[in-house]
Amino acid sequence: MSKEKQITAVKGMNDILPQESARWEWLEDVVRKVMARSAYRNIRTPIMEHTQLFTRGLGEVTDIVEKEMYSFQDRADKNGDAEHLTLRPESTAGVVRAVSEHNMLYEGGKRLYYMGPMFRRERPQRGRYRQFHQIGAEALGFGGPEVDAELILLAAQLWDALGIKNWRLELNSLGQPDERREHRAALIAYFESHADQLDEDARRRLHANPLRILDTKNPAMQSLVEGAPRLMDYLGEASQKHLEAVQAILKANGIDYSINPRLVRGLDYYNLTVFEFITEKLGSQGTICGGGRYDYLIQEIGGKAAPAVGWALGVERVLELLKEEGVQTPEPAPDAYAIIPDVSAVPAAMRCLYALRSEGVAVQMHAGTGEGMGSMKSQFKKADASGARYALIFGADELAAGELTVKALRDGAGEQQRQSLTEVSKWATALK
Repeated sequence: MSKEKQITAVKGMNDILPQESARWEWLEDVVRKVMARSAYRNIRTPIMEHTQLFTRGLGEVTDIVEKEMYSFQDRADKNGDAEHLTLRPESTAGVVRAVSEHNMLYEGGKRLYYMGPMFRRERPQRGRYRQFHQIGAEALGFGGPEVDAELILLAAQLWDALGIKNWRLELNSLGQPDERREHRAALIAYFESHADQLDEDARRRLHANPLRILDTKNPAMQSLVEGAPRLMDYLGEASQKHLEAVQAILKANGIDYSINPRLVRGLDYYNLTVFEFITEKLGSQGTICGGGRYDYLIQEIGGKAAPAVGWALGVERVLELLKEEGVQTPEPAPDAYAIIPDVSAVPAAMRCLYALRSEGVAVQMHAGTGEGMGSMKSQFKKADASGARYALIFGADELAAGELTVKALRDGAGEQQRQSLTEVSKWATALK
């Protein structure tokens, strides 16, 4: 019989193995603490949504919708109807859909955060995968510039909590729809006058969504884009004051930033403030967090109009940046490792371990193969390799006396004492 070809993971969709997963858990724990301090609450939305949510919400003439979404037609129901579904390429649209569908803004604004996988069919490279993960924060129902600033400060506090120092902040304003319409007309006229310099994507988007041309990654078009009309020059007084108010709060908090008039972000739902946190340590994948205000998205997907602002960070990129900056994340280790010299000791040992775990002590039990448990020497080597601070020895002499031996493996290495098997609660705390 021929050997079947080994099945491997889908290209661009990676396994996160236990040693690496520990770093993810640490990052997620830090995020939860930072979010809680600013009263942001967790929301979890489906990985799959109706395709229309993204085509209407993100904009049909965007790279995500045109080129990157994993979309398909579901199986037909008994009436012959089949839904068009998409694996979420980002989470803001889903959060907005959930908030609108469940009337969450009925009693006032909501501060929410999420974590989870997203899906885009891109060329896999460092920090950019087909299944990638985002953490995001959204404040819905709040229209003031102070909430824009709060979200930016929330991200800055997260960098502090993670120990990330190599970042810079860029700001821009995309104004309001009427200001963008005036700017749009100027952009079309400008690019039409330089039609011979436009690439295929730019020519296709010229009349459908010329703002997207400013987000081109084509090096040959950078000088042309630099000379294009700036949206900043078309902002009305209210939009200018909104941006100035955001800047004033950032300055008051000692947050450095720069104005980038070409910053447009990759999605169509933004208005007024947009921002990105960028690092120089990850090359072309330097944007680690981005977001802005999206006051018209809820109405765009069929809900009652309400202002909103938010951001999302790329988990893989942040973890890469932590490595680049030399930030050490905690290595998981049990409090104790149970050494069991003989298989006959297993029932008594496991009864004791059950009690210890109930007291909050993390204990790794040595497990043998077949009838043997392995030599004491090999068990102690595994105990040391586990990172445990203590070894719990269930020897025959100890068990005959209704006891076990607790031996220090780290601080005070070699020190040991007997403890009662039946009075675990009296000494368990010392192991934690």
